[in-house]
Amino acid sequence: MRSLILTPRTMPETTVDFRAPPPSPVASGRRSTVTNNEFLTEFLETSLRVPDLVLPDKIFPKQINDETPPKVDFVALCFHEDEDLIDVVLESIARFGCFQLINHGISPGIVAAAVEVAGGIFTVPPDMRDAVTRSPEKPRGFEEHDDEVEEKEGRELNEEFIWCKNDEELKLKLEGIWPIGYPNFSKKMETLQSRVEKVAEKILAIILKNVTKKLASDGDIIGHGNEVGTLCCIYKHHQDINRNDHWVDSLKYDVIRMLIRGTDYSHSLCLHVCDGSSEFHVYSKKSWLTFCPEQGALVITAGDQIQVLSGGHYKDVIGKAIFKGKREDNISMAFLYSPQNSKKLQTNMERPISLGQQAILVVILNLMYHVLIFVFKKV
Repeated sequence: MRSLILTPRTMPETTVDFRAPPPSPVASGRRSTVTNNEFLTEFLETSLRVPDLVLPDKIFPKQINDETPPKVDFVALCFHEDEDLIDVVLESIARFGCFQLINHGISPGIVAAAVEVAGGIFTVPPDMRDAVTRSPEKPRGFEEHDDEVEEKEGRELNEEFIWCKNDEELKLKLEGIWPIGYPNFSKKMETLQSRVEKVAEKILAIILKNVTKKLASDGDIIGHGNEVGTLCCIYKHHQDINRNDHWVDSLKYDVIRMLIRGTDYSHSLCLHVCDGSSEFHVYSKKSWLTFCPEQGALVITAGDQIQVLSGGHYKDVIGKAIFKGKREDNISMAFLYSPQNSKKLQTNMERPISLGQQAILVVILNLMYHVLIFVFKKV
């Protein structure tokens, strides 16, 4: 048998050709930067690709079209205190979160004058609105929109302005950028707001008088935003452009935005001035009510404070007037009412004196008794 003999020629070849195994990808210090970048890029493109998401229709609240909130006579409710009407109001707020108020005593002339001047606020040029545009630091003013995105997607059908008569900073800025129109705007808006507040005060007293659940934390309001009193949301609804798909897309966008944001301002009641609207929509997380409002009526929706004070029995909803099929621009207003400069709602419900307060009263009376006895003895 022939044996294998290693010659001197074969030994060096084996030694020269020996190489260490390639390094692990984790310890890539010896690999080139170009190779690493290519590997990382390929990995990111494969694993971090975000799919296109399409929201299904079922995310929207269930829409109710065959019911209409009741029409309630203001005089019979608040001055005659009709028990049947009170029950109708309370049931409607619990079921729908809203009702319609007729015969409220606010003259159509006052409403029309305020609507006319309210539309003037949107004549302020866009390049002058920056000083009065809403932000986390400035909660009142024009609502900021992404014009490029809205024009591309066809979403925006209205403009929005938040006004408060007690906001002195906002007042000074508006006087600076709109010196001719603001004085008349302020006068007419304050006239309407004073009438609306009187109506809201009466309605709120009736509701709270009939709240059966004890007020949480002895009546403390959970929320914020009532330090400045009533706020007014002014909406400019642009004319219908005869594109039904545009209108539907905008409506769905508004629904999602409002349900996510809710309302930025805590309030007890919201009184909507929406004469001429074709529909009124009431949104909550569980339902979406659509109805045709009575001409001249105020649509009243319940706010978060009402929901808290009732222990969740009454619904906190968001209302919006809809002007569909209109050939001109329209104005609607929503007054967010809550008691000004007050952290507690005053109700007609009796509040018992606690045992601690009774004990303090006994101690004070006892001290006063001994002081009087001491004084009489000296005399």
